[in-house]
Amino acid sequence: MHFPLRLLGFAVTHRGYMAKALRKSRIVGTIAEKVGITKKQAEKVIGSTALAMLLASTTLDCQAAPQIPDDCKIGGFAVGCMAWTFNHFSAFEAIEKTARVGGKVIEFYPGQQLSKEEPNLKVDHNASDEVLAKLQAKLKEQGIKAVGYGVVTIPGDEAGARQVFEFAKKMGLRYVTTESTESINDIEKLVRDYDICVGFHNHEGSYARPGYKVWDPLFIAGVVAGRDPRIGATADIGHWCTSNIKPIDGFRNLKGRIMGVHLMDSRAFGESQVVPCGQGVADIKSCLDELKAQGFNGSLSIEYEDKMENNSAEVKQCIDFVRQYGNAK
Repeated sequence: MHFPLRLLGFAVTHRGYMAKALRKSRIVGTIAEKVGITKKQAEKVIGSTALAMLLASTTLDCQAAPQIPDDCKIGGFAVGCMAWTFNHFSAFEAIEKTARVGGKVIEFYPGQQLSKEEPNLKVDHNASDEVLAKLQAKLKEQGIKAVGYGVVTIPGDEAGARQVFEFAKKMGLRYVTTESTESINDIEKLVRDYDICVGFHNHEGSYARPGYKVWDPLFIAGVVAGRDPRIGATADIGHWCTSNIKPIDGFRNLKGRIMGVHLMDSRAFGESQVVPCGQGVADIKSCLDELKAQGFNGSLSIEYEDKMENNSAEVKQCIDFVRQYGNAK
């Protein structure tokens, strides 16, 4: 039986997950449907070396989704700020601050004031077209590209979820960041409808809190296994460190599924202080090496959750670290 290279819309890229994921009946059903064979036939070929090699070699990427222009890249990566870094200020001010520290892109979060002049207007997926036009004009004025939005709840009802994607499409975003893994079926449908990536975000967590699972990159890898390649993770390096996860391990466990990165460094593993990139335990250089090796084409959003009233100097240090990384290559 001949299996063309495009017979699968997915791949399980982490070896530790391959055997486990392939045993799941959902994966069997997906293979059967895409190849045009029965589930019994799929079960027979799943264990074959040929299929395993095919799955391992299939590249997961997000090439179909809106691409971030090359002029938004610094040191080989699209680099800017997560607007949450400037959550004591309006979205307009966050855009200005991002430009001032040398950033090229921005990821918005829901609920930020639009501007000092119009504090009652908010940036979120409920915003009117008039608000979005003002936001886009500000972005153009400052030379900043909006690439992402989150962390936002994607509801289980399709109409509510579609509203999030409509906002992302209007703003020309590449990805939406969420923790709503329970909405994975609706998310996958809308990712295909709108051609927009979705990344599952992680806050800090541990096995002592079994009710919160997305902190663990292995959990996210299991959620997205077999799903559309535009679904993956928006990896928060700082929260990985707080969760005692080495970021390099997180990236490797999610190989090919990184949609975006919330970039920062931490003085130590566990509860600790945020520090500029390169001054902590996250080993940012190795992380950038790994992302480059994976062909990562999302964005690095600096999220510096300290000195919130005046952290521009530290944010600039993070951006300069990425710039110097690229210059050294």
